[in-house]
Amino acid sequence: MEYPSLDTPKAGATRFNTDSSQLEIYDGNQWIGILSTSAELQTGGARAVIQMSNSPSDSNKMDYGNISTTGNFGDFGDLTTSTSGSPGACASRTRGLFAGGWVNPANSNVIAYITIASTGNASDFGDMTVIRRGLTGCGNQTRGLFGGGRADPGANPTDVIDYVTIAATGNAVDFGNLTAARRYLGSTANQTRALFASGTTGSNVNTIDYVQIATIGNAADFGDLVEARVEVEGNASATRGLFGGGNPGPTNQIAGVTIASLGNAFDFGDLTVARADPMSASSSIRGIWCGGANPTKQNTIDYVQIPTAGNAMDFGDLSAAASEGSGLSNGHGGL
Repeated sequence: MEYPSLDTPKAGATRFNTDSSQLEIYDGNQWIGILSTSAELQTGGARAVIQMSNSPSDSNKMDYGNISTTGNFGDFGDLTTSTSGSPGACASRTRGLFAGGWVNPANSNVIAYITIASTGNASDFGDMTVIRRGLTGCGNQTRGLFGGGRADPGANPTDVIDYVTIAATGNAVDFGNLTAARRYLGSTANQTRALFASGTTGSNVNTIDYVQIATIGNAADFGDLVEARVEVEGNASATRGLFGGGNPGPTNQIAGVTIASLGNAFDFGDLTVARADPMSASSSIRGIWCGGANPTKQNTIDYVQIPTAGNAMDFGDLSAAASEGSGLSNGHGGL
């Protein structure tokens, strides 16, 4: 007979289920099985896929590379539409999603998906609840979130957070709201918690919000970035989140936070090149930032070791200069 625990487990706690013979993790709401698959088995290491907006104009091009090594990226395939304007992205170990952005002559709510382990063109997944660009995306193995953005007419920022179940195609559902409507923000996540940082409400902010991914509801205040920024991009391990680049400047600053605790960001180090609106992706230990503008578009890829604060190093190059895109991987800290 199993007796109920006297204490509610903390998010991130693990146990071995003797009935199913499976290791499980508590996601803040329920116990879920820890998958035995890995990016190493699927693709020889964590694979990043970068959506190449503004390279040099609206583009449907995707690049990919192995985060675990260094070197130049190559062609992955094509999105369903040519897109710019900072769409959002998220991924499980098997599937990556790209959502929204600017699809000339209007903003988009379209979500497209790819199978990360195989190269090829994207397919239609469904639609977000709000047509927007300048949004951000993150998530864990089960659920993807898309937050904020610019919802026309009038370039109005939105506070809407949508969610999808990554393994199933279909339209997004309302998750809740950010603490304030803002556009051109960044995000990252571990298995239980998602962070939404910076952006503009009309003026740049240093706000960091957080939500519990497994539940629905409005975001709460996490703390502040080192400085108010817009067009920043995030990476994460299971414990640490990083936010790099952005405007004003553009800047080369990388800020770090401990995802499980609340508090203000600390100075982590610097990118090799100051840039606004780069694309980012990460493994469980390494974060990369690709492209961006300073003021012309870049093809530079930088990397850092997430557990160790310090300046970024040169990784290689994208196949073309690009900015205002988005990135994802099958090995990030939310998995």
